[in-house]
Amino acid sequence: MQNTFSQRVAYYVEAELAEAKRARLVGETQKEFSHLERAHVLGQESTYWHVKVHVLMLVWAMRNRSAREVSGQIFRIFGAASKTVFGLVPQGNTGGSNVSPFKKMPIKPELAILIQKAKSGV
Repeated sequence: MQNTFSQRVAYYVEAELAEAKRARLVGETQKEFSHLERAHVLGQESTYWHVKVHVLMLVWAMRNRSAREVSGQIFRIFGAASKTVFGLVPQGNTGGSNVSPFKKMPIKPELAILIQKAKSGV
């Protein structure tokens, strides 16, 4: 069985999602979203992880009553589900409604290393 990028990046994405959950449990909503953004950057080249993180961002937005974020995430979920498979993702984009869904952004060095590890299978 082939070890895909989605499988190899899973550990790193799940670690960020676990940190997001820990932040939520202690009421640190901005820290929670920051970890969701990091998970987005890590997993955005995988349709599965890309969609999942946007769904979690949507849940965050509903829990925090952010109408702007809710509408932005609905749009992004459809984009992630239909465009990721074709490689149409702006690398480094953090995934929140505070940035254009089409804007490429610099990837933090520590995340770039993890993405490269997942791509190379190391």
